[in-house]
Order: sequence, then structure tokens, then C-alpha cells
Amino acid sequence: MNTEHQITQESLDPRDWDELRALGHQMIDDMFAHMQSLREQPAWQPYPETAREQIGGALPQDEGDVLATYENFKENILPYPNGNLHPRFWGWVQGTGTPLGALSELLAATMNPNVGGGNHGAAYVEAQVLDWLKEIFDFPRAASGLLVSGGSMANFVGLAVARNAKAGYDIRHEGLWNRKPFVVYGSAEMHSSLLKSVELLGIGNKFFRRIAVNDAYEIDLDALREAIVEDIANGLQPICLIGNAGTVNTGAFDNLDAMANLALEFNLWFHVDGAFGAWAYTLPEFRAQLRGMERADSLAFDLHKWFYVPYEAGATLVRSDAAHLQTFTTTPPYLKQTGRGPHGGQNWFTDYGVQLSRGFRALKIWTAFKTFGMKKLARLFSQNIAQAQYLAQLVERAPHLELTAPHPLNIVCFRYLAPNMTEEQLNAFNQELLARIQESGIAVPSSTNLRGKFSLRVAITNHRSRREDFDLLIEAVERIAGNLLEES
Repeated sequence: MNTEHQITQESLDPRDWDELRALGHQMIDDMFAHMQSLREQPAWQPYPETAREQIGGALPQDEGDVLATYENFKENILPYPNGNLHPRFWGWVQGTGTPLGALSELLAATMNPNVGGGNHGAAYVEAQVLDWLKEIFDFPRAASGLLVSGGSMANFVGLAVARNAKAGYDIRHEGLWNRKPFVVYGSAEMHSSLLKSVELLGIGNKFFRRIAVNDAYEIDLDALREAIVEDIANGLQPICLIGNAGTVNTGAFDNLDAMANLALEFNLWFHVDGAFGAWAYTLPEFRAQLRGMERADSLAFDLHKWFYVPYEAGATLVRSDAAHLQTFTTTPPYLKQTGRGPHGGQNWFTDYGVQLSRGFRALKIWTAFKTFGMKKLARLFSQNIAQAQYLAQLVERAPHLELTAPHPLNIVCFRYLAPNMTEEQLNAFNQELLARIQESGIAVPSSTNLRGKFSLRVAITNHRSRREDFDLLIEAVERIAGNLLEES
């Protein structure tokens, strides 16, 4: 007996391309309108429970209506971002993205390549972007590089190469056991991602030396040398120095040239965390302060912060291609390069990092370089630095405000000096002041603690900010602080 089987053939392409095309055009119009009207929107607003209910519910099992899904997005997701597109968002160090970057992400997602390697356009675009980055930061053309998710992974890649290159044995084969403890050094102002990297690499928090800083929040070089000498005398194995090109708290620069000399003297790897501050290297007036960064064995930095492209986009440059490759390369039979076809090509980025599956991060960077050009981007870096100096002047002129740290780059830290309060009371007062400023929707600074002083922290990596935005911030600080004092 013959039995006929009904074979169902489905796909996720639309049944009606014209309908989805029309929706796509509407989405672009709506998103452009959203970005164009950012100044009329609050810098931030809390996410309401009603919206949370609308995006939730039981797991969808059956097909839904794409128009209804998009309306849900517009009503319950789009109005409640963390705020970093807004002209008065200066919280943490978060970039703003651009309309061009958003369109680039659409193009990249449409192509949907795996940029692990191979002979295809996306792999060559990433290789080109990395060549431009090496040119900007005066790394050799033969150096290697990798685009990653952000500064945390960029630091991890650099420190992984440092550990393997300076171990003195085949650490990939033998592992970490039964050897001298490795030691890594940097200032007390290092970013927390470096601690995560040191822990994940098996070096351990115990051997992560946080060296004291001076009044400018730069690493104390004498204390650094003493720590290295002491550790060697105690039978430990120093392997890496970490220099800061713009600390996350205050934007301070370590003396990178002196640190490069120390690394050379003690045969240590020199890694520079330039998460956002490395971009000041493009400005002639900052070259002296960043001298030595070009001597780093590895350099980590972000492009979704001060380079303004959308998340995610970070990078690591490594001076020694061989050391970088030897740290990560693994080629099972199913990934063996054939030299021909789509599996050919020279750019196999999977051999230089953790990820085998890699998105097309390079396209939004490539379009930014091609469209804006490095000169315009550098002018925007200068604009943000000038805005920071302007804000610092406003703080200095205000009778009840106090700068709590130097402001060498694009970060300004300050607090409100309420009268007749102890330090503990001032910290609580400024903490409440910050929360009310953020909740007002006027602006979004973040915070830090500097030598026991709770401080409002304004990190300016925003191409949409104008000088009058900082006037509005100071006016809001003084007005809200006055309201707080009346309540007390």
C-alpha cells in the first residue's frame, strides 16, 4: 500500500515582501524621528510596570502579527532606553551611536556573515579596519589585531597573550599548576575588567598588584619599581605591567613611556588599557601625555565609546602577531583552511581570540571612517574635551560646588558643598542629589568615590552635547540641591 506523505516546506521569509518592505521603511522613518527629537525627550525615565507587563506574558507558541509586535516595541521599549543617545547623557563612559551606525548595523545584519574568517567581503573589511587602527596608533603594519565586544574582552585578549608569552613554558599544554605564581601590576585606578581578566586567566586576585597613585591619580612609578623588585626577591614571576591611557574615574594618564622602560628593563609585557582615552592620541596636544602608548605590546580600546559607533565594538592590537596567534589558534579538521573557495582567504580571526562565531562589527567602523573621516572625528574628541574644561569652569565659579579631582581629559568630578555637614552627611546628600537629577530626566551624570568623597561624575563621550547642556546641568544641580536643603 502506498502512503503519501505531506511534506511541509516553510521558511522565515515574509509571505508578503511588499508588506514587510513598507514596515521596514516605516521603522527607519520612526527611528530617525526618535533620534531627531532626542532633545525633547527625557534623558532617562524609569521603566514602568505596565510596560513590563506588555512585553511579557506566556511564551508565544503561535504566529503573531508583525505590525502588532512593532507597535509593542514603540510603546513599551523604545521610550525607555538607558539614555545614552540623549545630548545630556554623561553617565559612566557610554557612547551615543549615530544614525549612520544604525543603518550600518542593518546592512551588517542583512548580510549576516560569520566573520571568523574566510574569503568574503566582511573578513576583508575587518582586516582593513584593523590596518587603519594600527596606522592611527603607530603600531607596526605587521602587528595583529582583533575586533571584540568591548574593552573588557579587549583587555582579556591582551592579558591572555601577555600570560602565555611571558610564562617561560608551554602554558597551553602544561597549564598553570606547580609553577611560580605570575604577578600583574597596574595602578589602583585600573578598570574592574582587568581584575576579571586576571582572575579568569588563573593568575588570581592575590597576585594582582594595585599600585598607589599620586595626587593626579597617575601610578606611582617608584612604588611600582619597589613592588617588582620585592616580588622577584620573594620568588614570584612578574609578567605584565598595565598602563592607563585615561582612567575610568578621572581620565588620568599614567606615565606610559616610563612604564614601557620599566617593562623593557624587567622583561615584562606592557599592556595599555586605553578603553576610551586612547583616542586622545589623535590630537597633537595630547601626544606628549600619551608618549609610550605606541610602545605597548598590546593596546585595548573601544570604538562604541569615544568613536561614537553603536555597541558592540572594541579592539585589541598586539605587537607580536606570532605571540597573539600562539595564544589562541586551534584548527580541528572541520575548520582546516582549504586555500580555495569560501573557506580560503588570509583573515582567520578565530585564531586570534575566543570566539568562533563573530558578527560583522567592522562595517559600522568602516562606514564611519569612510563617511566622517578621521579629521572630523578628532574634532569631535577635541569638542568633548573643551566641553569638560567649560564644565570645570562652571563648577569652579559656582559658590557651593567643588571639583574633587583634576580634569585632564573629558571627565569632570565634583560635588555640592552643603553647609554645616560632616563628610558622611555630604556623601549622603550628594548621593541623593545625583539620584534626583537622574530621575528628573534633565541629565544623566554617574558617580564615583574619590578619596572618600562621593562625587558626581560627568564623562563626555557624546557628539550631541552642546555647551548650553552643561549650563542646564549646573542650574539643575543648584536648584535640586536647594530643594533638598529646604527639606532638611
